[in-house]
Amino acid sequence: MTDERHRCGWPGTDPLYMAYHDTEWGVPERDDRALFEKLILDGFQAGLAWITILRKRENFRHAFDGFDPVTISRYGEADIARLLGDAGIIRHRGKIEATIGNAVAWRRIMERDGGFSAFLWQFTGGEPLHNAWPSWRAVPAETAESRAMSKALRSEGFRFCGPTICYAFMQAVGMVNDHETVCYRYSEIKELK
Repeated sequence: MTDERHRCGWPGTDPLYMAYHDTEWGVPERDDRALFEKLILDGFQAGLAWITILRKRENFRHAFDGFDPVTISRYGEADIARLLGDAGIIRHRGKIEATIGNAVAWRRIMERDGGFSAFLWQFTGGEPLHNAWPSWRAVPAETAESRAMSKALRSEGFRFCGPTICYAFMQAVGMVNDHETVCYRYSEIKELK
């Protein structure tokens, strides 16, 4: 049986990519830890295709202790060496060190503001923004909201969180609905509360 539903063009026919598109991408996420994980993975994607990260996501979760920011914030040189030796993840010292620093910044935001989710969702007024793109090729690489988020994250000490990374993150976690208007998920996402 073939799946005849119309999807956005970017996942192509890769079953893993299609499943990600159909079940995760664009679904509003408000869990503090899950948002941290997604932001870190988007940072690791810099310079790579998202499918590369998606294929290694479970390895990342195992290597980074389930993306528990409290645990990661305590990583030291032995952990960095362990991660640099792990062929199941992207072995980039700068991104690994940034993840540790980002976890420290996450903890500061949690202690000061009471939640990472509220800190991030402020850039869309607390609700998803619903765009109306006829094609995924028309979607911008960054927006005023992603530039503001990037600036705020960097001022908190986050790294690998430029405006383009932030916009990809905002799309993935449902802060913006950038499914093509002809994609079956567009209206489904728009109706989520």
